[in-house]
Amino acid sequence: MTVSRPTAAGATATGGRLWIKICGLRSRESVEAAVQAGADAVGFVFHAASPRNLAPAAARELARAVPAGIERVAVFLHPAQSLVDAVIEALAPDWLQTDAGDLAALRLPPGQRVLPVLRSDDRPPAAHAAGAGGLPRRCLLESARSGAGERADWAQAARLARRTELVLAGGLDPANVAAAVHAVRPFGVDVSSGVESSRGVKDPARIRDFVRAAREAARALQNEESA
Repeated sequence: MTVSRPTAAGATATGGRLWIKICGLRSRESVEAAVQAGADAVGFVFHAASPRNLAPAAARELARAVPAGIERVAVFLHPAQSLVDAVIEALAPDWLQTDAGDLAALRLPPGQRVLPVLRSDDRPPAAHAAGAGGLPRRCLLESARSGAGERADWAQAARLARRTELVLAGGLDPANVAAAVHAVRPFGVDVSSGVESSRGVKDPARIRDFVRAAREAARALQNEESA
């Protein structure tokens, strides 16, 4: 059985709806909280060293609570090809997210969409994203360490957001996401540890607060620009 999600306003400076991803989900309760809050995407982590790690079969079961229209993102860090193959078979993710430098070594099915991760300590970050072709159409900027609650470089993110569909991650939480949206004007925002009650355990109230704050900030930004 799936749960319904509310409609929610909120647009970025580009005029489109702010894309919000709640990442590192490990329970049906947290998936349902993300859906009910109005998230656009949910992320499942496949990395043994992470407290948010899932087995492919567990992610498949959780995905049953994700309604049509909400994107499922498989999140990796330097994955083995065998793990990627198992996750794609089990989950059929809408997006595959991993460090930009990982993607060249992976064999992916035709049409598989990817979300390359750039990091604030990359100089320049585009070097690992798409080779000589420049930045990909959509990418995610993260801090040096995923899932550690460390803030990405917002000034760098703002520059990238003018050139591509930039998803901002790293150190976001309900208290600072509005400031991040105003400073960066991203295509989307991504949160994991910032909506947890303890390491790896999502807090439904914090998920709701994060989505609400992000939507309100995007709506305010749109109103400012149309005034």
